[in-house]
Amino acid sequence: MPTPEPVVLLVEDDASVSRFVGMVLDGLPVSLKVCASVEEALEFLARHRAQLIITDLMMPGESGMGLIQRMAADPSLAAGAKVVVFSAGLNTAVRAQLASMNIWRTLAKPASVGDLQGCVRDTLELFRPEEAGAPATPDASAAKAVHEGLAEHEAHALAKHFANNRPLFDTYRSRCLVQFAKDCQEGDRAVDAVDLPALRRLGHNLRTVLLTLGRGEGSRLAGLLEEAAFAEDGPAAVAGWRALREHLASQS
Repeated sequence: MPTPEPVVLLVEDDASVSRFVGMVLDGLPVSLKVCASVEEALEFLARHRAQLIITDLMMPGESGMGLIQRMAADPSLAAGAKVVVFSAGLNTAVRAQLASMNIWRTLAKPASVGDLQGCVRDTLELFRPEEAGAPATPDASAAKAVHEGLAEHEAHALAKHFANNRPLFDTYRSRCLVQFAKDCQEGDRAVDAVDLPALRRLGHNLRTVLLTLGRGEGSRLAGLLEEAAFAEDGPAAVAGWRALREHLASQS
């Protein structure tokens, strides 16, 4: 009877980030379970065991920090699983808070293909390809062919975050463009309802996704939206969303 694959539980509310992680881990001998909220993750952990838990910190409802505290209070939830915090909010204060908790590793967003795969391989002690001999480094002409048709910022993102895996980059980019349309609808609803927490989460999530795609200006605008919403500056948050929305529309 074959040995079951180790379970990786990803606690992440942003569909684009979850999709990226799923695509990156697709070639590894793991079973990925995605939960979009702490509540959903707790329900899963009450019935199943995971060997690795990767959690974001900022999510609607209870935060990832709350999940970590719950697992510390009730060790049966994690059941010995290693915990990795995967977040764009890993500032000095957050890192200091996490240092006193049972965290295996932190991983800053946006993460590259190598960062994510390396983290999972190291944590679960999986076979690494370099153990069988590292592949040859592509020559300049091959690299040029991989980057053909891409804007400079996209070629940079392809190399930095996708290890020059063009099919992975193209698939992720196309799926993000579909998600951007949904993000625009979500942002419009948040503005109509004056829902600053929702605008903050949207800015936080899009900041990472846009940076992963090499869209530095869009990531900057998303960061400004996040900051304005966090400061509870309604007019600035609305203006920030409109600027970000215009950017998303011009890039799709």
